[in-house]
Amino acid sequence: MNIKFDPNNAIIKLCMSGMELEDSGNSEDAITIFHKAWHEATDDYERFIASYHLARMQKSITDKLKWMETSLQCALKINDDNVKSAYPTLYFNIAKCYEELGDSENAKRNYELSDSAKGTPTDVGPFYHGTKADLKVGDLLTAGGISNYKPGLEMNHIYFTANINVAGLAATLAKGEGRERIYIIEPTGEFENDPNVTDKKFPGNLTRSYRSKEPLRIIGEVTEWAKLTTTERREWREKSAKNKGEIIN
Repeated sequence: MNIKFDPNNAIIKLCMSGMELEDSGNSEDAITIFHKAWHEATDDYERFIASYHLARMQKSITDKLKWMETSLQCALKINDDNVKSAYPTLYFNIAKCYEELGDSENAKRNYELSDSAKGTPTDVGPFYHGTKADLKVGDLLTAGGISNYKPGLEMNHIYFTANINVAGLAATLAKGEGRERIYIIEPTGEFENDPNVTDKKFPGNLTRSYRSKEPLRIIGEVTEWAKLTTTERREWREKSAKNKGEIIN
């Protein structure tokens, strides 16, 4: 199974709205939104995401443990390589709950499961890079460009993804006046999970977002993908403009 993270999925959009409320200090309304996401979820993937956010919001350690274990069970049922990137975080949070409850045996077991689930990315692609630059097959994309999200910041890595929806979003938000392009690329060296999104808004690296200090070689171009609507473009640009988080460079 290979589930693609879709930023326009109804449940993911609900969770994003809940996180915005949470960031603004409106925790009660955020919890209401996360409960709505849980009740409207239609499959284990959506339930895994909704229950994770419900777990984060619980004040009671017992309730936090219940929802975090629910999220883990949903994730395990999916048996998807992308979702497996969330296992270390889920096991770690479950271990912390057991530790706070004084259950050292279950805490130790889950810490060990968290450690055993960690590792370097094993994703084999295909990989994509979204931009507005006019490039051709054989060109190399290199680190050193200016960030799309923080003016004047020279990036130490070049970023890419195995999720075409995420590449399309990157193309939409990219600087420049050219048309949106999604290039098919291959890394020429080692790469890592993008720390700016991994274990941030969602557990693990569900967006399959990566970065490398080595060049990316363009081997093709995608000409057809599900482009965002005018409303969706405006919403994402507004969210990007409001994002004041620190970029891990």
